[in-house]
Amino acid sequence: SLKEMAEQGGNVVDSQAKRRKADTGEAMAVQEGALFCIGNPLLDISTEVDGAYLLKYDLKDNDAILAEEKHLPIYKDLVDNYTVEYMAGGAGQNAIRVAQWMLNSKKRFIATYIGCIGDDEFGKKLNEVATKDGVKVHYLKNKEHPTGTCAVLINSKVRSLVANLGSANHYTYNHLASPENWALVEKANIFYIAGFFLTVSPESIMSIAKHALEKNKLLVLNLSAPFIPMAFKDALLEVLPYVDILVGNELEGAAVSDSLGYGTKDLEEVAKRLAAHSKENKNRERIVIITQGPGDVIVYRNGEVTKYPILPIKEEDIVDTNGAGDAFVGGLLSQLVQGQPFDRCMEGANFTAHTVIMQSGCTFPSECGFV
Repeated sequence: SLKEMAEQGGNVVDSQAKRRKADTGEAMAVQEGALFCIGNPLLDISTEVDGAYLLKYDLKDNDAILAEEKHLPIYKDLVDNYTVEYMAGGAGQNAIRVAQWMLNSKKRFIATYIGCIGDDEFGKKLNEVATKDGVKVHYLKNKEHPTGTCAVLINSKVRSLVANLGSANHYTYNHLASPENWALVEKANIFYIAGFFLTVSPESIMSIAKHALEKNKLLVLNLSAPFIPMAFKDALLEVLPYVDILVGNELEGAAVSDSLGYGTKDLEEVAKRLAAHSKENKNRERIVIITQGPGDVIVYRNGEVTKYPILPIKEEDIVDTNGAGDAFVGGLLSQLVQGQPFDRCMEGANFTAHTVIMQSGCTFPSECGFV
């Protein structure tokens, strides 16, 4: 039955179902908990600033960094002196909320999310927002550290992110290994991890990666930011052989090329080299996806490069590019978990990225218009 196929994970779908879908575009029935993400839950504090404000704190447009000592006054400064919006954030949590938004008409709680929050008001707010979005959250609560926050500074539609991980930085493998939470891992077919979590608990990531290999399930990893392949190269290289689908943007593609000594700025070549990197699960080849903002999405798959144009959008319709990359992955995951053909997965990814850049932050309309 379709349900049994959905529960097999891994191959995601057998050839018979593939043939049937090719004829009808029919999606697989998806069970609760089929999609699993572990990451850094953050509360986004978002506001518009000018270039001078970024200079004051030594920040760059279109960047994502971890807060250093010099950046710590930002959070209070924003709350005291600017009109701010609070939103559920953290790259993994954003992607998983978008995926669930695409799936809500079918079933709530297809997506499960785990991470560490503080025992505070911000933590309660995160729990409330994610649950309302249809995501099943199993947070570890840390009494010593506050819920992590991320300053989202929008300078004429381009964003700069400064994350103060707070309690998110204190996630422990013991929480994941507990019978209640490991059961959620067992239940899932597809795992998504944002590269940011490589800075927190590589042990948790590797336990999921090995489970995915053993059970022939799908592991999707996002490079997340240029500093990840540079500063956390060892953790990245440890998990890379287990990764089935690797996603990044053009800046992250360039950084990974530098870090791994590829000696090329050609992103098609970078994608090809990343796809060829050693792989544990020989049942399928690695797919590499590199987004380029308004440019075509580069995909290396089955030994060749395909370019997928993004959905056209007028400059004046763009509200905020924050969350576009996370939304892209959310759309991709929402179709992968239904066993859809790859081109349909890319349609989903481009649709969600297109939708979210017309909103403030990583938010979405109440109704999903994906057809």
